[in-house]
Amino acid sequence: MSARLAPTVVDPASRGFFAAAAEGRLAVLTCTRCGGHTHLPRPYCVHCDADALEWREVPPRGRVRSWTVVEHQVHHSFPTPYTVVLIDIDDSPGVRMIGYLPGRAEVDQNTVLHADFEDLGRDAEGNRIILPRWRVGETQ
Repeated sequence: MSARLAPTVVDPASRGFFAAAAEGRLAVLTCTRCGGHTHLPRPYCVHCDADALEWREVPPRGRVRSWTVVEHQVHHSFPTPYTVVLIDIDDSPGVRMIGYLPGRAEVDQNTVLHADFEDLGRDAEGNRIILPRWRVGETQ
């Protein structure tokens, strides 16, 4: 397993996200009743309160909403500097994800980001740990 901090990929609330990532897809919970996206995962739709949620693929790209450069190291797995970005996912109203970019990334609110997927190995139970990895794309 990687020396990086790794999430628990079998938690009932979020395992669909990690299962999709293991297949090279970005997914969020989507309500089958109203079509609304619910991210971060919850057991009910945040738009209509239905419990009719399923994991559906969303585009692996978005635009920077906000960002900050971290200069003070708080954990040995995350050497500084690095940039934390808040990403508005394309074609997915209300869906925002947090991403990591190494160094002092040159970004602004016109910066397009694309996700590919990073394999961190397996956890102690043998589950694959694959995370979205964000990269700067072309700006418009």
